[in-house]
Amino acid sequence: MLVSNLLVIPEEEPLLVTPACSMPHEVLSLSNLDSQFFLRFTIEYIFVYKPPQGEDYEEAVERIRNGLSGALVYYYPLAGRLRSRHDHKLEVVCNGEGAVFVRARANLSLKEFGPLHKPAKSWKKLLHKVSADGFLGIPPLVVQVTRLRCGSLIICAGISHCLCDGLGSSQFLQAWCQISKGAKFPSVTPAWSRDLLQSRNPPRIEYSHPEFTEVPDLCNLNTRLKSEQLQASSVIFDSAKLLEMKTLVTVHSHSKCTSFEVLSAHVWRSWIRAMDLHPKQAIKLLFSVNVRTKLQPGLPEGFYGNGFVLACAQTTVKDLTERPLWYAVKVVQRAKEILTDEYIRSIVDTLGDSRRRPDLNGSLVISQWSRLGLMDVDFGWGKASHVGNLSSDIYCIFLPVDSDGEAVNVVLSVPRSVYGKYEYYMRNITHNPL
Repeated sequence: MLVSNLLVIPEEEPLLVTPACSMPHEVLSLSNLDSQFFLRFTIEYIFVYKPPQGEDYEEAVERIRNGLSGALVYYYPLAGRLRSRHDHKLEVVCNGEGAVFVRARANLSLKEFGPLHKPAKSWKKLLHKVSADGFLGIPPLVVQVTRLRCGSLIICAGISHCLCDGLGSSQFLQAWCQISKGAKFPSVTPAWSRDLLQSRNPPRIEYSHPEFTEVPDLCNLNTRLKSEQLQASSVIFDSAKLLEMKTLVTVHSHSKCTSFEVLSAHVWRSWIRAMDLHPKQAIKLLFSVNVRTKLQPGLPEGFYGNGFVLACAQTTVKDLTERPLWYAVKVVQRAKEILTDEYIRSIVDTLGDSRRRPDLNGSLVISQWSRLGLMDVDFGWGKASHVGNLSSDIYCIFLPVDSDGEAVNVVLSVPRSVYGKYEYYMRNITHNPL
């Protein structure tokens, strides 16, 4: 049986899980980073667990549902509802309306899902879709627990990106796990503190910020990405392969680099080479950088809002494809180095206009999930056998691989017409001089 034949049947009507005790009814403003139009979507996580041992299925579902209710005491904004102000900024009405919780069963066993490292379109059935008029009508937190035919469990969580970034989501998920396993309170106390990421008075935009600057699309790349059929790609780089890449770059450039720097440069280069673009086309690599400790003073421990900005590496197709990999690594490193406190504050001031969006012409966007701690999301049945995103997109995601703590699964959807070339470049790191 193919995963495309996946049938998911709800076992009960969707429930609204509310905080376990009465919480403040208030309206909380979101930060400039939270309110970006670019982030007005739901982050969708999937966790796959082997059949729970020594625990009845009904008891297991009840335990984690009660745990969710307990976690919402500490993260009560996730039980509220988002709304827009007159200035297009967002705020959350903390009314205790609740998170959506669905229990379902599927007609497949875990073996019939095929390779878990590559998301399939049918996986969307594993997370309840709330009928709503636009993004603001969707509850900030939607959870679905699906039992497979073999007894394995899949837990999917949809979390509003306007309320949590990747680190914040992981922090909440681990709090939910801890309380589900009997803890009275989470090990990390959540902090709201969104006021620390508002515009200065008066705003001071002191840098050019290329991530927001439009570049001419000489190749109709955006039209191509929207019109062509996309195919999901998954390429795993184990610790040995990452070390080989870093060593080769160090030998040729006489400087060190991190695994993220060399891998992101390699993915960017492979993607652009496969797309066969005009040599003079300006291209960007946008990647998320955690700024919690880069700000002065830093954001408090337990901050679970959007505490990242997009770094922007920029060059031309000609330079990226014809020059060695270490050149691309240097471009990525420069994009990180510029992120000082003043530069980040300037980004925050720029986003005082929440309608500002990153320019995606000729851009590849990478989000690093491999260092979020998602492998530690344990509801009492041990670590998940798979952790990842529910679907593949034109945004690239670096995922953790359980068998190797340093390994990274690179997931990206590319036009079907270039899929073979892209995978070839990704898997042959020495095709061109490094």
